Amino acid sequence: MAFIGALCLILVLTTLAGHFCNRMGIPAVIGQILVGIVIGPAMLGLIHNTNLVQTFANIGVIMLMFIGGLESNLTLLRRFLKPAIIVAMCGVIMPVVLMGATAALAFHYGTFEAIYIGVIFSATSVSISVAVLRDYHALDTSEGATILGSAVADDIIGVVLLSIMISLMGTQGSRTQTNSLGLGWILLEQIAFFGGTYLVVRWIAPYLMALSEKLVMNASVTIMSMVICLGMAYLADVVGLSGAVGAFFAGIAVAHTPYREVVEAHTEPIGYAVFIPLFFVGIGLSMSFNYLTQAIGLIVTMTVLACISKFIGCGFGAALTGFNRQSSFVIGAGMISRGEMGMITAQIGYQAGVLSRASYSEFVVVIILATMVAPLALKQALKLLPKDNRQGERSFTVDASK
Repeated sequence: MAFIGALCLILVLTTLAGHFCNRMGIPAVIGQILVGIVIGPAMLGLIHNTNLVQTFANIGVIMLMFIGGLESNLTLLRRFLKPAIIVAMCGVIMPVVLMGATAALAFHYGTFEAIYIGVIFSATSVSISVAVLRDYHALDTSEGATILGSAVADDIIGVVLLSIMISLMGTQGSRTQTNSLGLGWILLEQIAFFGGTYLVVRWIAPYLMALSEKLVMNASVTIMSMVICLGMAYLADVVGLSGAVGAFFAGIAVAHTPYREVVEAHTEPIGYAVFIPLFFVGIGLSMSFNYLTQAIGLIVTMTVLACISKFIGCGFGAALTGFNRQSSFVIGAGMISRGEMGMITAQIGYQAGVLSRASYSEFVVVIILATMVAPLALKQALKLLPKDNRQGERSFTVDASK
């Protein structure tokens, strides 16, 4: 029963923390992580990262990624296909090069670690940008649509990069006897998994969801969606991937069925009521301040680069596709925000031994700081747009001389 008491305390504190963070205009996830830091070994030591807490946190990762897949609006990506893909690619390449291949190496990380650090900061957390865009009535502008479409694209790119890095983890560290044949088999499993994912999206998920509606059972549609989610998470784990990767694609599969709204309405309360807060609290419970005083330079440098890499990379990509300077600033600022995907990637790297506990704690702090800067930067960038541009899609202008 000790876990029940700990769970009750965590839910009370994360709810209050989320409430006050939202009132102050700060993402609720930051408050939940801070709860873990305060009540965990880093400060008060009231709760520790036990097996039960970790199990609930793992389910939280799966639920979070499944919901992320459900919310991935590929229609926006098709509508603004060219600018979204170019912005997303520039926004992925710049952090990998600037933060991974350059800064991380300068701080004496190994080559594999450095690339992994770049992957951590390659994805954008679109939920924060959506809130700011809605406040400024800019969701239905070309800038807003491009930000959303690019966030969908770079999340998918980030998941693919993460899966590749997870595959390559087997060739690192103590497993030095892994040869090229072993790596080839791993890559073959990766291809088979993504091939199976296509089948699930195209045929299997629609068939199973339609079948579930005919079952005489309460919440049969939601249950079937969870079967698809957990099943794909399990299969991803079997082939050496993270279960979060399988859950993400399961969400995309269910989102392409007529039951998306029902499933989303039912699964969000399940996830956010219990499991997802445990994931973010677990991040805080895993942190330690023992190393932070020795890494102030790293944290400050990486936080600045986390903001600059997305702002410049995505802003440059927007300019390449014909957006004017003000619109490029908005798109660049709208892509700064990090969040769930970066934290998930960092945690996977920590659990796999790619990142040390010290590095993990340092990069979680960087993610939190960059996430706090993001909404402020986007608000300032939106003020550069003429008010007329916030009423519709009028700010996408292509220079005819290009």
